[in-house]
Amino acid sequence: MFKKQPNILLISTDQHRWDYMGCAGADFLKTPNLDRLAARGVHFPACFTNCPICAPARIGLATGMQPAVIGAVDNDCFLMPQFTTYYQRLRDAGYRVGCSGKLDLSKPDNYSGREGCRPRTFQWGFTDPCESEGKAGSLGKAQPQGPYGAWLEERGLYQAYHKQRKSRVGHPRWYMPSELPAETFLDVYQGQRAVQWLRETPPEFPWHLFVSFSGPHAPHDPPREYYERYAETPMPQAVPLAEDVRSMHYRLCVDRKHGPTDPELVQDSRRAYCAYIELIDEQIGQVMEAVEARGELDNTYVLFSSDHGEMLGDLGLWAKSQPYEPSIRVPLIVAGPDIPQGHTSDALVELIDINPTICEMAGLTPQPHIHARSFAASAMDPLRAHRRNVVSAMRQWRLIRDERYKFVQYWNDADELYDLREDPRETRNCIEQARQEQPELVADLGRLVTARFKPNPYEHHWT
Repeated sequence: MFKKQPNILLISTDQHRWDYMGCAGADFLKTPNLDRLAARGVHFPACFTNCPICAPARIGLATGMQPAVIGAVDNDCFLMPQFTTYYQRLRDAGYRVGCSGKLDLSKPDNYSGREGCRPRTFQWGFTDPCESEGKAGSLGKAQPQGPYGAWLEERGLYQAYHKQRKSRVGHPRWYMPSELPAETFLDVYQGQRAVQWLRETPPEFPWHLFVSFSGPHAPHDPPREYYERYAETPMPQAVPLAEDVRSMHYRLCVDRKHGPTDPELVQDSRRAYCAYIELIDEQIGQVMEAVEARGELDNTYVLFSSDHGEMLGDLGLWAKSQPYEPSIRVPLIVAGPDIPQGHTSDALVELIDINPTICEMAGLTPQPHIHARSFAASAMDPLRAHRRNVVSAMRQWRLIRDERYKFVQYWNDADELYDLREDPRETRNCIEQARQEQPELVADLGRLVTARFKPNPYEHHWT
């Protein structure tokens, strides 16, 4: 289906909800480079993370396995060496495999070394790694934890950065601009390291580059010049706090108030989030220009996605870890040779499906015994369906979602059901009504979610 030995560029953001791009209908922020990429390929607005928190989502992407099935249900997890990564498969097929940015495959040990090339990165399959810190990389650490911190230290900026980061934790207005110059901001550093790699890497071998930005993960602290671009921009209003009967998990998360509740502060946080996305979009444009400067754009597949979303105050919630759409739904764009341009596909896709899709792009045979499925056919034919349903899970809950319904099953807590056709913002939990009027629907969804999370990964219930 795909040309043999093309280059493959995967660009990822962190905590980027699916609807905050111009091509997704967000006319209140500027993402010209992502919009241009979507115009060159296929936009998949129905892509869902398999776990809405950083490390498990990235472990699932790397391995093609359901994170919950292999024990990755919160951030206290490692990528276990018995699982083959797609980075290893590409390396073994003759690819140079580079990275710039956040990998998050061993969360309990987040020291990535001053050069970003700790031994683990080679074990995971990278030949040219530059693994840098995430947004929490400096918290509580007086010394740099990765190449970005070391780079700041060389310029006499690390202690000011460290102090600023600590001061934002728990602050009622931690959605404030960074005082670092824009050219020294974390995501700019990550983008420019990717540009440098593309400029310096010889063209004699096919390559895969994973550019993994650390933003727009909280705190939403873009450089001041970007923040001020959105100072007067009206933002979408947050979905109100749910008044219906929901799980104890939901009520506890609302009570913890991980973000502002004042409507104007919510608006301000959304402005900062948009400003942060615009900064990353500019870096994406420079990465794409570097590919074009190599003369390789016509032989390079480009994929864009994120590890999970961000509630941004919807339903009174912030950050991720929730079973609701802003938390589990992520952007996905695919462009490259032979992929039709300017299309949108309604296909249901899971984040782990990027793994076998990239391998198919590289001409590799399907990897047996993984849960992920290549969506290459849907990229080539945007009218073609991919999955009948998608799943996601954390320690407290697991869910299954099809084109209409979402069923959330909690452990020792109240279940939830949403009719997304009638209630796309998930304002009404209709589980009790459905148990009375459509008991067969609830029973079927319960059976399906159990099948999708069977403990034996070699039983194929992954459609």
